[in-house]
Amino acid sequence: MSPGGAPISLTGMHDFLRVLYENHQHSLLNFATRLTGDRAAAEDVVQETFFRAWRHPESFADGTSARGWLITVARNVVIDRVRAKTVRPHETGEHEPEPAPDHAQQVVDALVMDAVLASLSYEHRRVLTELYYNGRTYTETAVCLGVPTGTVKSRTHYALCELRRQFEAG
Repeated sequence: MSPGGAPISLTGMHDFLRVLYENHQHSLLNFATRLTGDRAAAEDVVQETFFRAWRHPESFADGTSARGWLITVARNVVIDRVRAKTVRPHETGEHEPEPAPDHAQQVVDALVMDAVLASLSYEHRRVLTELYYNGRTYTETAVCLGVPTGTVKSRTHYALCELRRQFEAG
């Protein structure tokens, strides 16, 4: 439909859209730039607005302000884009995604550590377990094991020396 309400030919539609674009493109781009704060995004908004005008020429029936219709559509396009961004995850841009961590090495390390700990004496293994796995202090470990703090420090020293020797040998 033409602005006058009569059916419009393809040539007439092309001329109508060309005139519409020539008359309103600059003011619409300025409006969209103020709304988005980004010239490239504003150009996308203008393009979408004129695409909607092409799809709905009946919107320009008698008495309809073309500029008012275009401004309203542009505002709605901006609102739609803002709403879409809030439901979609944030785009990271050109960055490569972080590779997924490989847990195989952790499993191997745990198996090796279990084997090495099993080779220690019960007292040495118990001291290291309380200190490093349970996160206790020397004093807390001494209370837990019922031995003096000096004994905990001594057993820790000898246990770590034995671990170092086994790792260097293996």
